[in-house]
Amino acid sequence: MKLLLDFLPLILFFVAFKGAEGNPDAAAALATQHFGFLVQGGTVGPQEAPVLLATVVVMLATLAQAAVLKLRGKKIDLMLWISLALVVVLGGATVWFHNDTFIKWKPTGLHWAMALTLWISQAWFGKNLIQKMLGAELHLPDAVWLRLNRAWVLFFAAMGVANLYVAYHFTTSAWANFKVFGVTGLIVLFTLAQGLYLGKHLPPEEGPKA
Repeated sequence: MKLLLDFLPLILFFVAFKGAEGNPDAAAALATQHFGFLVQGGTVGPQEAPVLLATVVVMLATLAQAAVLKLRGKKIDLMLWISLALVVVLGGATVWFHNDTFIKWKPTGLHWAMALTLWISQAWFGKNLIQKMLGAELHLPDAVWLRLNRAWVLFFAAMGVANLYVAYHFTTSAWANFKVFGVTGLIVLFTLAQGLYLGKHLPPEEGPKA
């Protein structure tokens, strides 16, 4: 349930974008009629309608995500607060200025925020957040935890760069595909690689006693 809630804004963004992209004239009319007051000039064109509608959807979905957690008495983690702030500020700028560049920076901002959080926690406060999340299930030497933390820092930093490369060198449609499938696939591959690395350092399981 939590996994679905975490991915819901991303899924809704993709569905809204692809739906509007398939019928841009209707999307432009819908966006102008219902969200024109949020847009500079009050009118949304067919070319910009898909990303503007998808941006409004992801803003509402992320706000709802935080509200649901709050109403259920659950803790809203730091990454969700950062994601919410980024989507409201950058998403709002995208809608108002008719410019998809702002929302395209949102994944990069989130990836770099995650990289900085992991790095600062380790370097300044001596807290390894990866170890804190997984330490109860895995018993590893401190040096391995440190390398694991650094690997995730580098990975998130690289993902932020990759998002900008796709955003500035490919179409918005290609960027939306990368945002959903490319990023998810890269995270899965990196996680699998981490699993193979960790397997070499896990203590051997004790055999059955005679």
